[in-house]
Amino acid sequence: DDNSYIIRFKDTATAFNGEKKEELNRKGILNAAISNLIYKYLEANGVKTHLIKELDETGVLVRKAEIIMVEVIVRNVAAGSFSKKYGVPEGYWLKNTVVEFSLKSDALGDPMINSSQITALGIATKAELEELEQTALKIDKLLIELFMKAGIKLIDFKLEFGRSNGEIILCDEISPDSCRLWEEGTDKK
Repeated sequence: DDNSYIIRFKDTATAFNGEKKEELNRKGILNAAISNLIYKYLEANGVKTHLIKELDETGVLVRKAEIIMVEVIVRNVAAGSFSKKYGVPEGYWLKNTVVEFSLKSDALGDPMINSSQITALGIATKAELEELEQTALKIDKLLIELFMKAGIKLIDFKLEFGRSNGEIILCDEISPDSCRLWEEGTDKK
């Protein structure tokens, strides 16, 4: 209808903005289950999301939202591109949580973008950016607690937000596709 969408989780695994692609049996079912569990947990802890209800093993009904065209990246530990960019060894626990923004554009390679560039381009207001950052930090604390119960370290992850009925809400999904997770004790990736 005019107020909702259906999201379908697929078995396709992609990397490097779709340059690498592979089909993995039951991946969609697992990612849907994980994302739904996380979204329900976040909602129970005061985070507003687009989730309305699960439809079946791979489908969810979500509130319609105007996506804010920035990805919010939250980093607890140096890894991946952060390590390469700043010459920090992987596994270094950052002295504070890092919140970064990247322009949501596969065509441009999702380049990093700062808050003054975001406001200059009219993508979001300063108040909205502050809300994105504060919500991302709240989500980080909640997810660290949740994953630690399973013996998993939350290294970094990506979030997407949208505007719906005058509110900013968490959108998209949170699954192993959007998180870097290491096993507690071994740091196995």
